[in-house]
Amino acid sequence: MADEITLQKNYLKEVRDYFDDVRTEMKRVTWPGKQEVYGTTVMVVLSTFLFAAYFGVCDYVFRSLVQRLLDMFLHGR
Repeated sequence: MADEITLQKNYLKEVRDYFDDVRTEMKRVTWPGKQEVYGTTVMVVLSTFLFAAYFGVCDYVFRSLVQRLLDMFLHGR
């Protein structure tokens, strides 16, 4: 019984220490400014659209190629 109480106290102390460490580390964090967040957001959105366009073109080309191959082999007898 005494061991269980000791384990619970140790567990609570570990949890409290963990949150103290988290609080200390969060004070050390350098948060980005509004301008930096805006700039990186714009870059992410632009890159997403560029990659979507690139993969759309690749998909169209490969689909057309596979369709021509299938037409050639299946209907070209």
